[in-house]
Amino acid sequence: MKKVLLAGESWMIRTTETKGVDEFTVCSYEEAGIELKAALKGAGYEVEHMPAHMVPTAFPETFEQLDAYDLVILSDIGANSLQLAPDVFQHSIVGKNRIQTLSSWVREGGSLLMIGGYLSFTGFEAKANYANTAITDVLPVTLLPEDDRMERPEGVDPVVLHPEHPALGGAGESWPRLLGYNKVGLRDGAELLAVVGEDRDPLVAVSQQGKGRSAVFTSDCAPHWAPPEFSQQWDGYNRLFAGLADWLTE
Repeated sequence: MKKVLLAGESWMIRTTETKGVDEFTVCSYEEAGIELKAALKGAGYEVEHMPAHMVPTAFPETFEQLDAYDLVILSDIGANSLQLAPDVFQHSIVGKNRIQTLSSWVREGGSLLMIGGYLSFTGFEAKANYANTAITDVLPVTLLPEDDRMERPEGVDPVVLHPEHPALGGAGESWPRLLGYNKVGLRDGAELLAVVGEDRDPLVAVSQQGKGRSAVFTSDCAPHWAPPEFSQQWDGYNRLFAGLADWLTE
């Protein structure tokens, strides 16, 4: 059974409630990516979910650790979480550049999928910040230096260019509307499989990277950008992400 590492797709919420002259704060924790994990598990993959708060301490930092996985997925987790291990950030102790290691691992035969979100690609207020890292060398797309979110509250229809490509898993040509995505450019030599928006921005792109492969899905794998009609009710969802995983790891 092939093994997938899904990093990200979780968050903590801190809410302050004011009731008259009194005020108190409550905290909660949430995870997303349920649909993505189900799609991969249904296709026969073993999925290890590393929540966002675990990434700074637990994300693989060597080839040997990465080799435990056939595919690494980064979804809504910023570059800082991979780069700033506690020893580096808190104690100024020299550590591993895990993004550089991940990029080198891909070129040596690994597989990488980046999925869109507020902390993917360049992200909200450029806080995802992958444009300034070695990950740009192994993605099939180029990244903007500024906030790259394309919010489309009115909905935007994906356009599938190559429905027969195996990376799309037979998801068909008619995909439900999305409510946003990260704007990127297509890198030379990459294959553009689906586009979105008036500028026909990349939605799905794949590429060979040395001995390895990489792919992107520039919208979200869950609400809000991927509304229930896309992520929960569309029967092509499972085929799409299973197809991407199969192509990346074949």
